[in-house]
Amino acid sequence: MIKAAQEIKAVLGEDVVGFDEDEIETHGYSDWSTSNSSGRAVAVVYPRSTEEVSRAVAICYRYNVPIVPYGAGSSVEGNSSSPYRGIVIDVSRMDNVIGFHPEDMDVVVQPGVNWAELNKTTENEDLFLPLDPSPTATIGGMVSTNCSGTNAFRYGTMKDWVVNVTVVLANGQVIKTRRRPRKTSAGYNLTSLFVGAEGTLGIVTEITLKLAVVPKETSVAVVSFPTIAKAASAASNIIRSGVQLAALELMDDVQMQLVNQHGSPAVRAMNWDETPALFLKFAGPSKQTVDSDIKRVEGLIQSYDPSRYVFAKDKEDETRIWAARKEALWTMISIKPEGHAIWSTDVAVPISKLAEIIELSKTDAGKLGVFSSVVGHVGDGNFHEAIMYDPKDPAKKAAVAEVVHRMTDRALEMEGTVSGEHAIGIGKMDALFNEVGPDTVHVMKLVKNALDPKWIMNPGKVFELPSGSVTAAPSQSSS
Repeated sequence: MIKAAQEIKAVLGEDVVGFDEDEIETHGYSDWSTSNSSGRAVAVVYPRSTEEVSRAVAICYRYNVPIVPYGAGSSVEGNSSSPYRGIVIDVSRMDNVIGFHPEDMDVVVQPGVNWAELNKTTENEDLFLPLDPSPTATIGGMVSTNCSGTNAFRYGTMKDWVVNVTVVLANGQVIKTRRRPRKTSAGYNLTSLFVGAEGTLGIVTEITLKLAVVPKETSVAVVSFPTIAKAASAASNIIRSGVQLAALELMDDVQMQLVNQHGSPAVRAMNWDETPALFLKFAGPSKQTVDSDIKRVEGLIQSYDPSRYVFAKDKEDETRIWAARKEALWTMISIKPEGHAIWSTDVAVPISKLAEIIELSKTDAGKLGVFSSVVGHVGDGNFHEAIMYDPKDPAKKAAVAEVVHRMTDRALEMEGTVSGEHAIGIGKMDALFNEVGPDTVHVMKLVKNALDPKWIMNPGKVFELPSGSVTAAPSQSSS
Protein backbone atom coordinates (compact mmCIF):
# COMPACT_ATOMS: atom_id res chain seq x y z
CA MET A 1 0.00 0.00 0.00
CA ILE A 2 2.83 2.38 0.87
CA LYS A 3 4.60 1.48 -2.36
CA ALA A 4 1.47 2.34 -4.36
CA ALA A 5 1.05 5.64 -2.53
CA GLN A 6 4.69 6.56 -3.16
CA GLU A 7 4.32 5.77 -6.86
CA ILE A 8 1.17 7.92 -7.09
CA LYS A 9 3.14 10.72 -5.42
CA ALA A 10 5.94 10.36 -7.97
CA VAL A 11 3.49 10.42 -10.89
CA LEU A 12 1.05 13.12 -9.75
CA GLY A 13 3.22 15.31 -7.51
CA GLU A 14 4.00 15.75 -3.82
CA ASP A 15 1.06 18.09 -3.19
CA VAL A 16 -1.42 15.43 -4.35
CA VAL A 17 -0.65 12.75 -1.74
CA GLY A 18 -0.92 13.20 2.02
CA PHE A 19 0.48 10.90 4.74
CA ASP A 20 -0.35 13.04 7.78
CA GLU A 21 -1.92 10.95 10.56
CA ASP A 22 -4.52 13.58 11.48
CA GLU A 23 -5.47 13.91 7.83
CA ILE A 24 -5.88 10.14 7.53
CA GLU A 25 -7.90 10.02 10.76
CA THR A 26 -10.26 12.71 9.49
CA HIS A 27 -10.88 10.61 6.38
CA GLY A 28 -11.32 7.39 8.37
CA TYR A 29 -13.71 8.36 11.15
CA SER A 30 -16.86 10.50 11.18
CA ASP A 31 -19.01 11.76 14.04
CA TRP A 32 -21.84 11.88 11.50
CA SER A 33 -21.71 8.16 10.85
CA THR A 34 -23.67 5.37 12.48
CA SER A 35 -20.97 2.89 11.38
CA ASN A 36 -17.22 3.44 11.63
CA SER A 37 -14.38 0.97 11.13
CA SER A 38 -11.14 0.74 13.06
CA GLY A 39 -9.15 0.48 9.81
CA ARG A 40 -7.34 3.51 8.44
CA ALA A 41 -5.89 4.24 5.01
CA VAL A 42 -2.15 4.64 4.51
CA ALA A 43 -2.51 7.84 2.45
CA VAL A 44 -4.99 10.33 1.01
CA VAL A 45 -4.81 11.29 -2.67
CA TYR A 46 -6.27 14.61 -3.90
CA PRO A 47 -6.64 14.43 -7.70
CA ARG A 48 -7.77 17.43 -9.76
CA SER A 49 -8.97 15.73 -12.93
CA THR A 50 -10.38 12.52 -14.36
CA GLU A 51 -6.94 11.76 -15.80
CA GLU A 52 -5.29 12.02 -12.38
CA VAL A 53 -7.94 9.77 -10.83
CA SER A 54 -7.38 7.26 -13.63
CA ARG A 55 -3.62 7.20 -13.12
CA ALA A 56 -3.94 6.79 -9.34
CA VAL A 57 -6.53 4.02 -9.68
CA ALA A 58 -4.43 2.16 -12.27
CA ILE A 59 -1.50 2.11 -9.83
CA CYS A 60 -3.73 0.79 -7.02
CA TYR A 61 -5.08 -1.87 -9.38
CA ARG A 62 -1.58 -3.05 -10.24
CA TYR A 63 -0.66 -3.36 -6.55
CA ASN A 64 -4.06 -4.82 -5.51
CA VAL A 65 -4.60 -1.90 -3.12
CA PRO A 66 -8.09 -1.03 -1.79
CA ILE A 67 -9.48 2.33 -2.97
CA VAL A 68 -11.91 4.39 -0.89
CA PRO A 69 -13.60 7.29 -2.74
CA TYR A 70 -14.25 10.29 -0.49
CA GLY A 71 -16.45 13.36 -1.00
CA ALA A 72 -17.60 15.60 1.86
CA GLY A 73 -17.55 12.79 4.44
CA SER A 74 -21.08 13.58 5.63
CA SER A 75 -22.67 10.19 4.89
CA VAL A 76 -24.05 8.29 7.87
CA GLU A 77 -23.66 4.58 7.07
CA GLY A 78 -19.85 4.38 7.03
CA ASN A 79 -19.83 4.70 3.22
CA SER A 80 -16.39 6.35 3.18
CA SER A 81 -14.65 4.41 5.98
CA SER A 82 -11.58 2.25 5.35
CA PRO A 83 -12.18 -1.21 6.88
CA TYR A 84 -9.43 -2.73 4.68
CA ARG A 85 -7.07 0.25 4.87
CA GLY A 86 -5.81 1.10 1.37
CA ILE A 87 -5.73 4.56 -0.20
CA VAL A 88 -8.42 7.24 0.04
CA ILE A 89 -9.12 9.21 -3.14
CA ASP A 90 -10.57 12.54 -2.01
CA VAL A 91 -12.24 14.41 -4.90
CA SER A 92 -12.74 17.69 -3.01
CA ARG A 93 -10.23 19.51 -5.27
CA MET A 94 -12.31 18.49 -8.30
CA ASP A 95 -14.78 21.31 -7.65
CA ASN A 96 -15.20 22.96 -11.04
CA VAL A 97 -18.36 23.65 -13.01
CA ILE A 98 -17.25 22.42 -16.42
CA GLY A 99 -20.20 23.64 -18.47
CA PHE A 100 -23.48 25.42 -17.81
CA HIS A 101 -26.16 25.29 -20.53
CA PRO A 102 -29.12 27.36 -19.33
CA GLU A 103 -30.91 27.01 -22.67
CA ASP A 104 -30.80 23.21 -22.22
CA MET A 105 -31.42 23.42 -18.45
CA ASP A 106 -28.39 21.31 -17.57
CA VAL A 107 -24.94 21.67 -16.04
CA VAL A 108 -21.73 19.59 -16.14
CA VAL A 109 -19.74 19.44 -12.90
CA GLN A 110 -16.89 17.67 -11.18
CA PRO A 111 -17.78 15.58 -8.11
CA GLY A 112 -16.35 17.99 -5.52
CA VAL A 113 -18.85 20.74 -6.35
CA ASN A 114 -21.06 21.61 -3.37
CA TRP A 115 -24.75 21.53 -4.33
CA ALA A 116 -25.61 24.78 -2.51
CA GLU A 117 -22.73 26.62 -4.23
CA LEU A 118 -23.87 25.18 -7.56
CA ASN A 119 -27.31 26.68 -7.04
CA LYS A 120 -25.72 30.09 -6.47
CA THR A 121 -24.01 29.68 -9.85
CA THR A 122 -27.26 28.89 -11.67
CA GLU A 123 -29.67 31.20 -9.82
CA ASN A 124 -29.19 34.13 -12.21
CA GLU A 125 -30.84 31.97 -14.88
CA ASP A 126 -33.69 31.04 -12.48
CA LEU A 127 -32.52 27.42 -12.47
CA PHE A 128 -31.51 25.11 -9.61
CA LEU A 129 -30.74 21.54 -8.64
CA PRO A 130 -33.74 20.85 -6.39
CA LEU A 131 -32.14 18.27 -4.11
CA ASP A 132 -31.82 19.50 -0.54
CA PRO A 133 -29.52 17.26 1.54
CA SER A 134 -26.99 18.34 4.16
CA PRO A 135 -25.54 21.75 3.21
CA THR A 136 -22.06 20.16 3.26
CA ALA A 137 -22.90 17.53 0.62
CA THR A 138 -21.07 17.46 -2.71
CA ILE A 139 -22.36 16.18 -6.03
CA GLY A 140 -20.13 13.08 -6.20
CA GLY A 141 -21.32 11.77 -2.85
CA MET A 142 -24.92 12.69 -3.67
CA VAL A 143 -24.68 10.59 -6.84
CA SER A 144 -22.94 7.69 -5.11
CA THR A 145 -25.60 7.37 -2.38
CA ASN A 146 -28.60 8.41 -4.52
CA CYS A 147 -29.33 11.02 -1.88
CA SER A 148 -32.45 13.13 -1.65
CA GLY A 149 -33.46 15.54 1.13
CA THR A 150 -36.43 17.67 2.04
CA ASN A 151 -37.49 18.45 -1.55
CA ALA A 152 -37.72 14.82 -2.66
CA PHE A 153 -41.49 14.77 -2.12
CA ARG A 154 -41.93 16.99 -5.18
CA TYR A 155 -38.70 16.61 -7.12
CA GLY A 156 -37.61 13.01 -6.55
CA THR A 157 -34.13 11.76 -5.67
CA MET A 158 -30.69 12.17 -7.23
CA LYS A 159 -31.29 9.44 -9.81
CA ASP A 160 -34.01 11.63 -11.36
CA TRP A 161 -31.53 14.47 -12.09
CA VAL A 162 -28.43 12.69 -13.39
CA VAL A 163 -28.17 12.67 -17.21
CA ASN A 164 -24.77 10.97 -17.49
CA VAL A 165 -21.60 10.28 -15.54
CA THR A 166 -17.95 9.86 -16.37
CA VAL A 167 -16.51 7.01 -14.30
CA VAL A 168 -13.03 5.67 -13.62
CA LEU A 169 -13.31 1.89 -13.34
CA ALA A 170 -11.26 -0.32 -11.02
CA ASN A 171 -8.45 -0.84 -13.57
CA GLY A 172 -8.17 2.89 -14.38
CA GLN A 173 -10.27 2.74 -17.56
CA VAL A 174 -12.47 5.79 -18.14
CA ILE A 175 -16.01 5.51 -19.51
CA LYS A 176 -18.88 7.95 -20.07
CA THR A 177 -22.30 6.36 -19.66
CA ARG A 178 -24.20 8.35 -22.31
CA ARG A 179 -24.42 11.75 -24.04
CA ARG A 180 -26.21 14.95 -23.01
CA PRO A 181 -29.82 14.66 -24.31
CA ARG A 182 -32.43 14.21 -21.61
CA LYS A 183 -33.83 11.08 -23.20
CA THR A 184 -32.24 8.11 -24.91
CA SER A 185 -32.97 4.44 -25.54
CA ALA A 186 -29.46 3.61 -26.71
CA GLY A 187 -28.21 0.53 -24.89
CA TYR A 188 -28.16 -0.35 -21.20
CA ASN A 189 -28.87 2.35 -18.63
CA LEU A 190 -25.36 2.43 -17.20
CA THR A 191 -25.93 5.85 -15.65
CA SER A 192 -28.35 4.39 -13.12
CA LEU A 193 -25.92 1.55 -12.45
CA PHE A 194 -23.45 3.98 -10.89
CA VAL A 195 -26.02 6.20 -9.12
CA GLY A 196 -26.31 4.71 -5.63
CA ALA A 197 -23.39 2.27 -6.08
CA GLU A 198 -21.42 3.95 -3.24
CA GLY A 199 -18.17 3.96 -5.21
CA THR A 200 -18.06 0.15 -5.26
CA LEU A 201 -18.14 -0.03 -9.07
CA GLY A 202 -15.97 2.96 -9.94
CA ILE A 203 -15.21 6.59 -9.07
CA VAL A 204 -17.56 9.18 -10.60
CA THR A 205 -15.44 12.07 -11.88
CA GLU A 206 -17.86 14.13 -13.98
CA ILE A 207 -21.63 14.49 -13.85
CA THR A 208 -24.20 16.07 -16.15
CA LEU A 209 -27.26 17.19 -14.19
CA LYS A 210 -30.69 18.33 -15.23
CA LEU A 211 -31.86 21.57 -13.62
CA ALA A 212 -35.34 22.74 -12.63
CA VAL A 213 -36.92 26.17 -12.88
CA VAL A 214 -36.88 28.03 -9.58
CA PRO A 215 -40.50 28.45 -8.40
CA LYS A 216 -41.74 32.02 -8.74
CA GLU A 217 -43.41 31.99 -5.34
CA THR A 218 -42.70 29.99 -2.18
CA SER A 219 -43.83 29.92 1.41
CA VAL A 220 -43.50 27.64 4.41
CA ALA A 221 -45.64 26.68 7.37
CA VAL A 222 -45.35 24.62 10.54
CA VAL A 223 -48.34 22.86 12.09
CA SER A 224 -48.23 21.31 15.58
CA PHE A 225 -50.25 18.24 16.51
CA PRO A 226 -50.94 16.40 19.78
CA THR A 227 -49.53 13.06 18.57
CA ILE A 228 -47.36 11.50 15.87
CA ALA A 229 -50.41 9.57 14.65
CA LYS A 230 -52.40 12.77 14.15
CA ALA A 231 -49.50 14.44 12.32
CA ALA A 232 -48.89 11.46 10.03
CA SER A 233 -52.59 11.05 9.28
CA ALA A 234 -52.87 14.75 8.44
CA ALA A 235 -49.87 14.40 6.13
CA SER A 236 -51.49 11.45 4.35
CA ASN A 237 -54.69 13.47 3.84
CA ILE A 238 -52.71 16.41 2.40
CA ILE A 239 -50.88 14.11 -0.01
CA ARG A 240 -54.09 12.50 -1.28
CA SER A 241 -55.68 15.92 -1.75
CA GLY A 242 -53.32 16.77 -4.60
CA VAL A 243 -51.93 19.96 -3.07
CA GLN A 244 -48.63 20.62 -4.87
CA LEU A 245 -46.21 20.91 -1.96
CA ALA A 246 -42.46 21.14 -2.48
CA ALA A 247 -41.74 19.45 0.86
CA LEU A 248 -43.62 17.76 3.67
CA GLU A 249 -41.48 17.03 6.75
CA LEU A 250 -42.10 15.69 10.25
CA MET A 251 -40.30 16.41 13.54
CA ASP A 252 -41.29 14.68 16.78
CA ASP A 253 -41.81 16.27 20.19
CA VAL A 254 -38.22 15.58 21.28
CA GLN A 255 -36.78 17.28 18.23
CA MET A 256 -39.03 20.33 18.66
CA GLN A 257 -37.88 20.60 22.27
CA LEU A 258 -34.28 20.35 21.09
CA VAL A 259 -34.50 23.22 18.57
CA ASN A 260 -36.22 25.35 21.23
CA GLN A 261 -33.27 24.83 23.56
CA HIS A 262 -30.28 24.52 21.24
CA GLY A 263 -31.25 26.00 17.87
CA SER A 264 -29.86 29.23 16.49
CA PRO A 265 -31.12 32.44 18.17
CA ALA A 266 -33.64 33.04 15.36
CA VAL A 267 -35.02 29.49 15.71
CA ARG A 268 -35.23 29.68 19.52
CA ALA A 269 -37.09 32.98 19.25
CA MET A 270 -40.00 31.15 17.59
CA ASN A 271 -40.76 29.39 20.92
CA TRP A 272 -42.11 26.29 19.20
CA ASP A 273 -44.78 24.03 20.67
CA GLU A 274 -42.94 20.95 21.92
CA THR A 275 -45.26 18.50 20.21
CA PRO A 276 -44.98 16.64 16.87
CA ALA A 277 -45.02 19.06 13.92
CA LEU A 278 -45.36 19.02 10.17
CA PHE A 279 -43.11 21.37 8.18
CA LEU A 280 -44.66 22.29 4.82
CA LYS A 281 -43.00 24.05 1.91
CA PHE A 282 -45.31 25.58 -0.70
CA ALA A 283 -44.14 26.45 -4.22
CA GLY A 284 -46.02 27.65 -7.25
CA PRO A 285 -46.08 29.94 -10.30
CA SER A 286 -47.87 32.79 -8.50
CA LYS A 287 -48.68 34.15 -5.05
CA GLN A 288 -52.33 33.43 -5.74
CA THR A 289 -51.56 29.72 -6.31
CA VAL A 290 -49.49 29.47 -3.12
CA ASP A 291 -52.08 31.33 -1.03
CA SER A 292 -54.78 28.99 -2.37
CA ASP A 293 -52.73 25.91 -1.40
CA ILE A 294 -52.15 27.32 2.09
CA LYS A 295 -55.88 27.81 2.60
CA ARG A 296 -56.60 24.29 1.34
CA VAL A 297 -54.09 22.80 3.78
CA GLU A 298 -55.61 24.78 6.66
CA GLY A 299 -58.94 23.18 5.86
CA LEU A 300 -57.54 19.68 5.38
CA ILE A 301 -55.84 19.51 8.79
CA GLN A 302 -58.67 20.76 11.00
CA SER A 303 -60.01 17.30 11.85
CA TYR A 304 -56.58 16.24 13.21
CA ASP A 305 -56.62 18.70 16.14
CA PRO A 306 -53.77 21.05 15.17
CA SER A 307 -52.68 23.08 18.17
CA ARG A 308 -50.71 25.77 16.35
CA TYR A 309 -50.32 26.90 12.74
CA VAL A 310 -47.34 29.14 11.93
CA PHE A 311 -46.88 30.41 8.37
CA ALA A 312 -44.34 32.74 6.83
CA LYS A 313 -45.39 36.33 6.23
CA ASP A 314 -42.33 37.22 4.12
CA LYS A 315 -39.05 35.73 2.82
CA GLU A 316 -37.16 36.48 6.03
CA ASP A 317 -39.87 34.71 7.99
CA GLU A 318 -39.69 31.79 5.55
CA THR A 319 -35.96 31.32 6.12
CA ARG A 320 -36.33 31.56 9.90
CA ILE A 321 -39.17 29.05 10.08
CA TRP A 322 -37.56 26.45 7.79
CA ALA A 323 -34.27 26.78 9.68
CA ALA A 324 -35.79 24.75 12.52
CA ARG A 325 -36.00 21.75 10.18
CA LYS A 326 -32.57 22.32 8.64
CA GLU A 327 -30.91 22.53 12.06
CA ALA A 328 -32.28 19.20 13.31
CA LEU A 329 -29.07 17.18 12.90
CA TRP A 330 -26.80 20.02 14.03
CA THR A 331 -28.71 20.45 17.28
CA MET A 332 -28.46 16.73 18.06
CA ILE A 333 -24.70 16.72 17.47
CA SER A 334 -24.31 19.85 19.61
CA ILE A 335 -25.69 18.09 22.73
CA LYS A 336 -23.85 14.79 22.26
CA PRO A 337 -21.75 14.11 25.37
CA GLU A 338 -18.04 13.51 24.91
CA GLY A 339 -17.41 9.88 23.98
CA HIS A 340 -21.00 9.20 23.00
CA ALA A 341 -22.19 8.12 19.55
CA ILE A 342 -25.34 8.81 17.56
CA TRP A 343 -26.94 5.88 15.77
CA SER A 344 -28.80 7.73 13.03
CA THR A 345 -30.44 5.69 10.32
CA ASP A 346 -33.53 5.64 8.13
CA VAL A 347 -36.17 3.40 6.59
CA ALA A 348 -39.08 4.09 4.26
CA VAL A 349 -42.52 2.48 4.13
CA PRO A 350 -45.79 3.02 2.25
CA ILE A 351 -47.29 6.25 3.57
CA SER A 352 -50.27 4.41 5.08
CA LYS A 353 -47.85 2.56 7.40
CA LEU A 354 -45.77 5.55 8.45
CA ALA A 355 -47.57 6.53 11.65
CA GLU A 356 -47.55 2.94 12.90
CA ILE A 357 -43.84 2.32 12.34
CA ILE A 358 -42.82 5.66 13.84
CA GLU A 359 -44.86 5.10 17.00
CA LEU A 360 -43.55 1.54 17.42
CA SER A 361 -39.97 2.67 16.83
CA LYS A 362 -40.29 5.57 19.28
CA THR A 363 -41.73 3.22 21.90
CA ASP A 364 -38.82 0.78 21.46
CA ALA A 365 -36.21 3.53 21.67
CA GLY A 366 -37.96 5.12 24.65
CA LYS A 367 -37.41 1.96 26.68
CA LEU A 368 -33.62 2.33 26.37
CA GLY A 369 -33.43 5.27 28.75
CA VAL A 370 -31.29 7.31 26.32
CA PHE A 371 -31.88 10.28 24.04
CA SER A 372 -33.82 9.39 20.89
CA SER A 373 -35.59 11.48 18.29
CA VAL A 374 -37.44 11.12 14.98
CA VAL A 375 -37.44 13.37 11.92
CA GLY A 376 -38.88 12.36 8.61
CA HIS A 377 -39.54 13.10 4.97
CA VAL A 378 -43.13 12.19 5.63
CA GLY A 379 -44.22 12.93 2.07
CA ASP A 380 -42.13 9.95 0.92
CA GLY A 381 -42.92 7.65 3.83
CA ASN A 382 -39.27 8.06 4.87
CA PHE A 383 -38.14 8.76 8.44
CA HIS A 384 -34.89 8.89 10.43
CA GLU A 385 -34.44 7.81 14.02
CA ALA A 386 -31.42 9.02 16.00
CA ILE A 387 -30.38 7.33 19.24
CA MET A 388 -27.56 8.67 21.42
CA TYR A 389 -25.59 6.15 23.50
CA ASP A 390 -22.23 5.31 25.05
CA PRO A 391 -20.46 2.85 22.71
CA LYS A 392 -18.17 1.77 25.56
CA ASP A 393 -21.18 0.18 27.28
CA PRO A 394 -21.56 -3.19 25.48
CA ALA A 395 -25.02 -3.88 26.90
CA LYS A 396 -26.35 -0.47 25.85
CA LYS A 397 -24.75 -0.71 22.43
CA ALA A 398 -26.32 -4.15 21.88
CA ALA A 399 -29.72 -2.85 23.02
CA VAL A 400 -29.54 0.07 20.57
CA ALA A 401 -28.57 -2.29 17.76
CA GLU A 402 -31.54 -4.51 18.59
CA VAL A 403 -33.94 -1.54 18.42
CA VAL A 404 -32.55 -0.48 15.04
CA HIS A 405 -32.74 -4.03 13.68
CA ARG A 406 -36.35 -4.30 14.81
CA MET A 407 -37.06 -1.05 12.96
CA THR A 408 -35.58 -2.37 9.70
CA ASP A 409 -37.33 -5.72 10.08
CA ARG A 410 -40.60 -3.90 10.69
CA ALA A 411 -40.09 -1.78 7.56
CA LEU A 412 -39.68 -4.93 5.47
CA GLU A 413 -42.80 -6.48 7.02
CA MET A 414 -44.64 -3.34 5.90
CA GLU A 415 -43.31 -3.72 2.31
CA GLY A 416 -40.82 -0.92 2.84
CA THR A 417 -37.07 -0.51 2.42
CA VAL A 418 -34.18 -0.58 4.90
CA SER A 419 -32.60 2.55 3.40
CA GLY A 420 -34.56 5.45 2.00
CA GLU A 421 -31.63 7.75 1.17
CA HIS A 422 -28.39 6.86 2.98
CA ALA A 423 -27.49 3.71 1.04
CA ILE A 424 -26.06 0.53 2.65
CA GLY A 425 -22.45 1.27 3.62
CA ILE A 426 -21.10 -0.94 6.39
CA GLY A 427 -24.05 -1.08 8.70
CA LYS A 428 -26.89 -2.42 6.53
CA MET A 429 -25.40 -5.30 4.54
CA ASP A 430 -27.50 -7.92 6.31
CA ALA A 431 -30.57 -5.73 5.96
CA LEU A 432 -30.01 -5.46 2.19
CA PHE A 433 -29.89 -9.26 1.96
CA ASN A 434 -33.15 -9.48 3.90
CA GLU A 435 -34.80 -6.88 1.66
CA VAL A 436 -33.95 -8.16 -1.82
CA GLY A 437 -33.09 -11.81 -1.16
CA PRO A 438 -30.13 -14.04 -2.11
CA ASP A 439 -30.88 -14.23 -5.84
CA THR A 440 -30.93 -10.46 -6.29
CA VAL A 441 -27.79 -10.03 -4.19
CA HIS A 442 -26.13 -12.70 -6.36
CA VAL A 443 -26.93 -10.68 -9.50
CA MET A 444 -25.53 -7.53 -7.85
CA LYS A 445 -22.32 -9.43 -7.08
CA LEU A 446 -22.08 -10.58 -10.71
CA VAL A 447 -22.06 -6.91 -11.72
CA LYS A 448 -19.45 -6.16 -9.04
CA ASN A 449 -17.26 -9.04 -10.25
CA ALA A 450 -17.49 -7.89 -13.85
CA LEU A 451 -16.48 -4.27 -13.16
CA ASP A 452 -14.19 -4.82 -10.17
CA PRO A 453 -12.81 -8.38 -10.33
CA LYS A 454 -10.23 -7.70 -7.60
CA TRP A 455 -12.85 -6.11 -5.30
CA ILE A 456 -10.63 -3.11 -4.62
CA MET A 457 -13.29 -0.40 -5.10
CA ASN A 458 -14.59 0.69 -1.68
CA PRO A 459 -14.35 -2.85 -0.27
CA GLY A 460 -16.51 -3.85 2.67
CA LYS A 461 -19.45 -1.68 1.61
CA VAL A 462 -22.80 -3.04 0.32
CA PHE A 463 -21.43 -6.64 0.45
CA GLU A 464 -18.91 -8.50 2.56
CA LEU A 465 -15.73 -9.33 0.65
CA PRO A 466 -15.61 -12.87 -0.72
CA SER A 467 -13.06 -15.19 0.83
CA GLY A 468 -9.84 -15.19 -1.15
CA SER A 469 -10.28 -11.61 -2.37
CA VAL A 470 -6.96 -9.87 -2.95
CA THR A 471 -8.01 -7.03 -0.65
CA ALA A 472 -9.28 -9.26 2.14
CA ALA A 473 -6.79 -8.66 4.92
CA PRO A 474 -8.19 -9.51 8.36
CA SER A 475 -11.46 -7.55 8.55
CA GLN A 476 -11.54 -4.58 10.90
CA SER A 477 -14.41 -4.31 13.37
CA SER A 478 -17.10 -1.72 12.79
CA SER A 479 -19.53 0.03 15.12
